[in-house]
Amino acid sequence: MSKEGFWDNPDSAQSVVSQLSALKSVIEPVEEIHREVEDLRELFDLAAAESDQNEFRQLEEDLEALIKKCEQIELAGLLSRPEDMKNCFLSIHAGAGGTESCDWVNMLLRMYTRYFEANKYEFRELDITPGEEAGIRSITLRVSGPFAFGKLSCETGVHRLVRISPFDANKRRHTSFAAVDCIPEFEDDIDVEINEDDIRIDFYRASGAGGQHVNKTSSAVRITHEPTGIVVQCQNERSQHNNRAQAMKMLKAKLYMLEQQKRDAEIAKLYGNKGEIAWGNQIRSYVLQPYQMIKDHRTNYQVGNVEAVLDGEIDGFIESYLRHRAKTRSAKK
Repeated sequence: MSKEGFWDNPDSAQSVVSQLSALKSVIEPVEEIHREVEDLRELFDLAAAESDQNEFRQLEEDLEALIKKCEQIELAGLLSRPEDMKNCFLSIHAGAGGTESCDWVNMLLRMYTRYFEANKYEFRELDITPGEEAGIRSITLRVSGPFAFGKLSCETGVHRLVRISPFDANKRRHTSFAAVDCIPEFEDDIDVEINEDDIRIDFYRASGAGGQHVNKTSSAVRITHEPTGIVVQCQNERSQHNNRAQAMKMLKAKLYMLEQQKRDAEIAKLYGNKGEIAWGNQIRSYVLQPYQMIKDHRTNYQVGNVEAVLDGEIDGFIESYLRHRAKTRSAKK
């Protein structure tokens, strides 16, 4: 970073800065643990020499705090895939449930943005399709920060909501569905060749909020990869060229993930077989009526404080799934 000319290419420089931040988030906590262990060792020797019971009690509390930090480092060790450190594209799509599901997408968007803010992740809207009556039909965000993809990939799947509908005059209970998808953002470090004959590019006017230029020209771009049926779109950049470049980056990432990881049932549901975003496919249920409980069906991890989760406290779900995924991989080996 101190090399002359490093900042001449802002995009390349920012990529290096992001990599540095991710590596520091791995190394610095381990170095800190080593320092704290040495400090506790010295304090223990002093307390033992003086038989200071008050100091021993304080050391016990410090040790408990140290153990919790070690557990967090252990958790970071589960994010060991090469792409886990990368930034990502997070998409949310409404499923079965009409206006209810569009409102549910809005609620999930709020939950994730609260999570981003709490974890100091930066996020930017790339594409949005408003609901016909209320809420959001679909939205795509670019999320940047240490291990953004590794953590948010745990959220991929169908999310189910059960509540008393605010849109039902009879106050009946409704079930809504939304699909969350997450793909890593690759720079130029992946080899994905796209045949121009395999893609269809459509240009259209951006919808929703935007500046005077964004909404008045056909700058929004939609790219369809016909062999796989994958569709990506971007509308929030100021120029058609930038929107196309961002959309191609997303398409390459999706094709790479499809080819390299073969995300089995998840990919089949979201892309290959166009599986329904409906009953039977959910990874997590958010029940607000007749009782309050949020449960992840993959790990059986559940939380009764639904307001806290919907305010962005989803670390417990992410951590439990990371451990579950690690055990599953170990069992397969």
